Amino acid sequence: MTELVRDVVIIGAGATGLTAATTLKKAGASVAVLEARDRVGGRLWTDDIEGAMLEIGGQWVSPDQSALIETLDELGLETFSRYREGESVYVDAAGQRRRFTGDIFPVAPETERIMNELIERLDAMVAEIDPDAPWEHPNAREWDKISWEAWLEQQTDDAEALANIAMFTGAAMLTKPAHAFSLLQSLLMAASAGSFTHLVDADFILDKRVIGGLQQVPIRLAERLGDDLFLEQPVLRLEHGDDGVVAHGRSVTVRAKRAILALAPTLYHRISFEPALPRIPQQMHQHLSMGFVIKVHAVYERPFWRDAGLSGTAFSPFQLVHEAYDNTNHGDERGTLVGFVSDQNADDVFRLSDEERRTSILESLATYYGDEAKHPVVYYESDWGAEEWTRGAYAASFDLGGLQRYGADLRRPIGPIHFACSDMAGAGYQHVDGAIRMGRLVAAQIAEQDAKGAQGPRA
Repeated sequence: MTELVRDVVIIGAGATGLTAATTLKKAGASVAVLEARDRVGGRLWTDDIEGAMLEIGGQWVSPDQSALIETLDELGLETFSRYREGESVYVDAAGQRRRFTGDIFPVAPETERIMNELIERLDAMVAEIDPDAPWEHPNAREWDKISWEAWLEQQTDDAEALANIAMFTGAAMLTKPAHAFSLLQSLLMAASAGSFTHLVDADFILDKRVIGGLQQVPIRLAERLGDDLFLEQPVLRLEHGDDGVVAHGRSVTVRAKRAILALAPTLYHRISFEPALPRIPQQMHQHLSMGFVIKVHAVYERPFWRDAGLSGTAFSPFQLVHEAYDNTNHGDERGTLVGFVSDQNADDVFRLSDEERRTSILESLATYYGDEAKHPVVYYESDWGAEEWTRGAYAASFDLGGLQRYGADLRRPIGPIHFACSDMAGAGYQHVDGAIRMGRLVAAQIAEQDAKGAQGPRA
């Protein structure tokens, strides 16, 4: 057993933990990062599958993600634009396929009017939300008691408008059924991206990718830590008190002044805290849960949809694959489609055999792109629900009433223990940008507290 003494021990080597660690180390603090996996990156993972480079986890960069963009520049990483030339595809409830351009789907004029009115109304509500403190809004209690679906049903009886608007924060973002989370949680999701309009605009929120893969961000940050990073060290016991913490990894024990838990709050139960956490955090963590989405990668000999004048962008709340995009790698002659199967649909297809699930998903892709979509040369499903140290995707969110009830406690330190991850970010919530912001924030908080402690009490 290796025993270390450090100023700060960071549990988790994702973008948050590595940002915090490198920031603290640059400021002169001694750190140790303990990571349960045999790799860095957390929910960022770029891998080679049957000769194809696939982004198993997060991958996109949008223009508002300034913390991520600054980090990419600092690390010398280059981006390229997602392919979007040509027309998009929309499939309605009857299975009719329509080609279109722009952000609004090709629906009946009355449905389009209702959708535009709802987006405008939601933009006005989102503008009043502080993404770092949505629970402070005067209507927070009311908005957190009603589900996203129930609120939409109060606004319209147009089933197609309702299904489409619900999808933007439901299946597409929080990856939960629209009845399972609140209006306030939905507004936070939109506020974290700047507006509800931004969530509707795929060309904005899914703007660019990193050449070589987004996992290069944590990989390059990890290089700055050298021997201060320890992989395959799950922390299953954390002692804490007035004199600091002791984190027990598999073969490394770290005694430190402070600890940063840089992992999803849904995993805190894996750690035995000694003494136990106070009752409020214990209750709070039981009201958070991960969503569930399957990210489907289908690689073809060529991007055949481009020949038909299609951008590769496709949507339908009525399809098994509710959205899909051209995900062809930079400089690759082959074509790649990425599609998403969320919430209840994801549960249902995992009750099928592997072959039945693959067939069902490819048939859904074929609804958008034609029969050629049924015959990829590489097919892969990112199943984060089966990842021991993640157990869902994309992020954790509160159940009904939980955000207003517990949101203010989510980041609050408990003695020497600090909490940070993308799941508790304001701007950039559930994205890499939010993870980096949280890493910077917790590092700054620790530095500030240490500075105050060094000054001592005033006479």
